[in-house]
Amino acid sequence: MTLGCLQREALLRRPAEMPGSAMLHRTLISIVDDDQPHRESMQKLVMLLGYTVEAFASAAEFLASHALPETACLVTDVNMPGMTGVELHRHLVDAGYAIPTILVTAYPDEVVRDRALKDGIVCYLSKPVDDNHLERCLRSALQSGTSIEDNS
Repeated sequence: MTLGCLQREALLRRPAEMPGSAMLHRTLISIVDDDQPHRESMQKLVMLLGYTVEAFASAAEFLASHALPETACLVTDVNMPGMTGVELHRHLVDAGYAIPTILVTAYPDEVVRDRALKDGIVCYLSKPVDDNHLERCLRSALQSGTSIEDNS
């Protein structure tokens, strides 16, 4: 299923029909991606899933934001100028922020994937992101913060 399919499906539902929407509306998901169209699409999708979303164009912007301490899950691009998604995750861990993190990339790399999963990343997803897979990753991240078996 593509990003657009879930968005159309969600738009056809009334808010009361959104699965878990009452429970999730206060859960903040932060998205960090330097690719504006992808960032905006991801933001819309995650909002349609019932979450509160903040989006940032860079790791530095996220780190300087009010959203940092409130973030329940981070979805970040792997390859960004300045600080990569992997570096951002490591920085957060070193700073004492145990934020479950989902990495997204247009350039999948098994070595990076394996290292990231060993380092505590919940999911490593390839663009274009399958919206059902993203939803499973978000649920896994928010329930336990541990990686799921089918994580790429």
